[in-house]
Amino acid sequence: MQETKIKLNATEDVKEFVQEAGKCDFDVDIYYNRILIDAKSILGVLSMDLNQVLTVKCHGENGEFNRVLSKFATA
Repeated sequence: MQETKIKLNATEDVKEFVQEAGKCDFDVDIYYNRILIDAKSILGVLSMDLNQVLTVKCHGENGEFNRVLSKFATA
């Protein structure tokens, strides 16, 4: 299982992230503090505090999704 910290700054970022997560044939979760959301749910991701650094947990491997993760990854 892979964990990545990301920052989504705009609604367009969320849209791109959720679209790519939706193409994965495994679970992708996104969380902040104790709130856990399915990363394939645009409403769920938009309901999170986007000013915070979010943690993404991938329960599988997808090269294209990894590219999107690295685009939004924080240092």
